[in-house]
Amino acid sequence: MAKIEWTEDGKPQRALWQSEAGLPPPPRVVLVDDTTTADDAYRWANAGTAMLWRGDYHNARQLVDAMARRIDRQWATRKVKPGQTMLDTYHLFRLAQAQRARTLGKVLVQLLGDHTLQLRRAPDVRQACMEVLGERIEPYVLSLRELLGVIGAHQWRHKGVFVQALGRTVHPHYGLFAPVRDEYVDLVAQAPLPATELAFDIGTGTGVLTAVLAQRGVQRVIATDVDPRAIACARDNLDRMGMRDVVDVQQCDLFPPGRAPLVVCNPPWLPGKPSAPMERAIYDPDSQMLRGFLAGLRAHLTPDGQGWLVLSDLAEHIGLRSRATLLGWMADAGLQVLGRLDARPRHPKAKDTLDPLHAARAAEVTSLWRLGLA
Repeated sequence: MAKIEWTEDGKPQRALWQSEAGLPPPPRVVLVDDTTTADDAYRWANAGTAMLWRGDYHNARQLVDAMARRIDRQWATRKVKPGQTMLDTYHLFRLAQAQRARTLGKVLVQLLGDHTLQLRRAPDVRQACMEVLGERIEPYVLSLRELLGVIGAHQWRHKGVFVQALGRTVHPHYGLFAPVRDEYVDLVAQAPLPATELAFDIGTGTGVLTAVLAQRGVQRVIATDVDPRAIACARDNLDRMGMRDVVDVQQCDLFPPGRAPLVVCNPPWLPGKPSAPMERAIYDPDSQMLRGFLAGLRAHLTPDGQGWLVLSDLAEHIGLRSRATLLGWMADAGLQVLGRLDARPRHPKAKDTLDPLHAARAAEVTSLWRLGLA
């Protein structure tokens, strides 16, 4: 692993550098504490200088919050330029998000090899870090923002998310999208099943759609994912639900061997590059997973089977992908549309008029495309 270096008490110091986003260690590090003002921290961060915190834990959180408010005020006062399209707004918004993450990520904390955080009033984060980072021996440094994400994921994992369509609680692991948007789950729970002997769930994530299919009476479900964390999460959730004898969770890229009368896929909805583990469920670089699912579906579907593509049209409203492009990919793959079920979003962002993408979110529709062989 990479090392981060700084000077403390006149002596050079080194520690392992931890970044889930794969960022390199910052070249410049200063020591800061409770006397550091938000204005100074904001200025240092914008200049590319990282700050290793040596004060009170809660004061460090307040410092990051104060820096975030300064960033958000700048975005809120930004004026829309004449002729600016929704696509222009989206790219500016993503750029601002990336800059915000980089700036807030400049506040660092150091943990011991057993994941102990030695700051005043610091919580016990050992179990949360163990779940995500595994066994460590040497002390390491990471951004406070990333640590807060690890803590939040630990709380989600143990509290879980109640899924109405299942009547059960799903426990998301770190880096996986929690099923807090229930319209896409409802679509899979309501669509008429073409068969019940076998189904594939491609890109299973937390395993929520696999659980829905099994609960609906599908006798065997093969769930796949390329992410080891998703495999562990899906197995954990499906074991909790007592579905081990019905489901088979496999780590592979898209399809398992063979054909099935039902193949379900809920790929990331927006083409784009994820900048953090959590964003992998939202952004699909160059629509690779979506196009891969459509291109490979014919070879893994029985003659009378159906492929269920669960997809939002948000990308179309932003201008990232057209409906004609999506239909063209389906046709090129030798598929035909047998039907479509639609649902309007019920999440809070759809009603947030302060969201720069509000117009696109308000028009969004999530669809379950029922696809068959042409």
